[in-house]
Amino acid sequence: MGGSLAPGVEAVAPPSVPALMAEHISKRFGHVQALTNVSLSVGAGEVLALMGDNGAGKSTLIKVLSGALSPDAGRIFVLGQEHVLATPSQARSIGIETVYQDLALADDLSACSNLFLGRELRRPGLLGKLGFYDEARMRAESVRQIAELGARIPDVRARVKMLSGGQRQSVAIARSAIWASEVLIMDEPTAALGIVQTAQVVELIKRTRDRGVAVIVISHSMAFSLAVSDRIEVLRLGENEGSFVTRDTTDNEVVAAITGSQWREARS
Repeated sequence: MGGSLAPGVEAVAPPSVPALMAEHISKRFGHVQALTNVSLSVGAGEVLALMGDNGAGKSTLIKVLSGALSPDAGRIFVLGQEHVLATPSQARSIGIETVYQDLALADDLSACSNLFLGRELRRPGLLGKLGFYDEARMRAESVRQIAELGARIPDVRARVKMLSGGQRQSVAIARSAIWASEVLIMDEPTAALGIVQTAQVVELIKRTRDRGVAVIVISHSMAFSLAVSDRIEVLRLGENEGSFVTRDTTDNEVVAAITGSQWREARS
């Protein structure tokens, strides 16, 4: 009713509109109910780790959020506006980019060409209208963006198949991070990477977050999730099982949610 606050009590600002919010998402494949009434949200400049055992519904949820699958029920909001994401291109058009486990890189093209694949910059004037690409500008922009993200790619002109696993992962992340104006989704970004390469991915994610982009990361690695995330959302058997603020939780609490022991203890 508009009364004043007590002395010494500070006003709490209302929460900002999430960069992405999913409400009551459900998805069935034949007789298999993959997702049931799943909800989550992630804010701009925040990293949300999505965890759960195999079959928990993580990949299905990510495919729904990236437009690769249509949900049977539920709603998706980006910056408070509801969107129906029927295709990945629709998701990309509103600033959602996804890095899948297979990276989806063109091995015979350069790192630079992969960064601008499907979004090539054309030369100004008549040459651009005739379809000529501005290779110099794309190379310069690639170098700038990669440096800003802190990625380690020795030469953006090198073909991707000549790069190491960590460098390939950096190209895939950089490509999505460059174009993700609102949300970057990553499916197991450190799978099959060594310790040094994993640390590089952690740095890439944090720099992307610091640019104000919301990041959702699927990972089975507890150490990685605790190191990179601000919050952790656990799915189990296609349902929300637990939500945690990373700095206030322990790996045992998250594991309990993943395995369901949290549920059993609460009912014992």
